[in-house]
Amino acid sequence: MPPPERRFSEAEVAAILERATTHDDVGRQPGAASGGLTLAQIQDIGREVGIAPGVIAESAYLLDERGAQATRRFPGLPLRVERVVPLPRRISDDEWERLVVDLREIFDARGRVRQEGSLRQWTNGNLQVLLEPTEGGQRIRLRTFKGTAPGYLAGGLALAGAGSAGLLAAVLGGATGDAGMLAALSFAAAAGAATIGATVLRLFPWARRRREQMAEVAARIAALDHRPT
Repeated sequence: MPPPERRFSEAEVAAILERATTHDDVGRQPGAASGGLTLAQIQDIGREVGIAPGVIAESAYLLDERGAQATRRFPGLPLRVERVVPLPRRISDDEWERLVVDLREIFDARGRVRQEGSLRQWTNGNLQVLLEPTEGGQRIRLRTFKGTAPGYLAGGLALAGAGSAGLLAAVLGGATGDAGMLAALSFAAAAGAATIGATVLRLFPWARRRREQMAEVAARIAALDHRPT
């Protein structure tokens, strides 16, 4: 069972309720708050439409099992986000096309669709969504990489390092009387540090947003079997 503090997004709430029952009113449950809903809150919603709390808990567990998510960090920074969603069967061409529509909506990007035999993919820059065969069915691999971050980090480190090393050398060498040189070195060190700081500050919201989007994709995949045909 998911931990009590686990919060589910609005899309995940819909998928849990769709999996738990085929009640006609399920699609009109209260929207999730910006911070998401806990399992207990979803169970309260389920009670209102006659769904047993145990059924909700089982559905939430199955949803969590649908996707393993990983964030690659170097060094301690979320440069890459990836999620793998296993499928118990092969999805149809129509289901893949509807999933592409969902991807375009969730990521707000048209992207490009390619197919090589049984392999399919939807890509938008560094964002990749791959449909891959497995022994028991298929899996969908979502992954993305913040391609600009390494360059900004490396440039910032180089600039900050050069400026700091120059300042240290000037102090040790007794060249503190050259105000222009010291100002230039200080500016270089500060600019490098600012570049690093700005890059880091952008990375964490980016990674969090990508994780949320991938969780929404996983929730919609979990609801595939419950969509009207």
